[in-house]
Amino acid sequence: MTETSRPLLAALWMTGAIVSFSAMAIAGRAILDELSSFEMMMYRSFIGLVIILVVGIATGKLREVRFDRLPLHGLRNTAHFIGQNLWFSALPLVTLAQVFALEFTTPIWVVIFALTFAGEKLTRPRTLAVVLGFVGAILVARPGVGGDPMGLALAAASAIMFACSIVTTKLLTRTETVIGVLFWLTVMQAVMGVIVTGWDGDIAWPSAQAWPWVVLIGCAGLLAHTCVTNALTVAPSIVVTPMDFLRLPAIAIIGALFYAEPLDIWVFLGAALIFAGNYANLLSETRQPHKS
Repeated sequence: MTETSRPLLAALWMTGAIVSFSAMAIAGRAILDELSSFEMMMYRSFIGLVIILVVGIATGKLREVRFDRLPLHGLRNTAHFIGQNLWFSALPLVTLAQVFALEFTTPIWVVIFALTFAGEKLTRPRTLAVVLGFVGAILVARPGVGGDPMGLALAAASAIMFACSIVTTKLLTRTETVIGVLFWLTVMQAVMGVIVTGWDGDIAWPSAQAWPWVVLIGCAGLLAHTCVTNALTVAPSIVVTPMDFLRLPAIAIIGALFYAEPLDIWVFLGAALIFAGNYANLLSETRQPHKS
């Protein structure tokens, strides 16, 4: 932890992220009978774009948007769009705790992609992270007894797509500001949403009862990532990462209270292994930043 680290402020930001991610899951499950995941993503992107434009114009930061890395933005947002749709599609099929636990395998896939495509070295902590992450995912899914196979597969696949998004985002942040990344995220995914939902000429318009949920999805999505980003600016990853894993018990309690979902010990055990692998690798990377 550095001298400028402010863990209490980071905890406050991560509390906002946990609430936002949980709200997005609840809202998504509430309207899946009325809107497809593609339609939810389309409306979420348009709502997010309005917010970005208002904030960007008000702060004068909209001029930071660049046009010279559109192919990489396209790759990043395609991966995120697919991953988020898979995530929404998994919500009604398995428990909320399973969806969140499998999402936590995303850092494991980031390690695998870095080894495969960036030529980074296979260190012991990275090997441990991959092995524990794999074992943890198996415990969460427990093929044959862990829940709907399709829902588990969708949740696991979403983690892979989120990892692709993270890798490309890291490349973009070398030259792009946060407002630039978020601007192209909302613009490109709004276009993607229109294309995939409107190819048959039938785009569902949310009912009066659904609109509050749609707006909540749009606002919560942006707020969640804003909170995480701000947490990382006031405290190192080694402090923020354990806070993010508090999403699992939080969403498990919500699932038990509102959807009568069981508090499955195997899901918590699997998530604990996934966390242990991620944290051990992060701790090693923090202590030895000179190694690739």
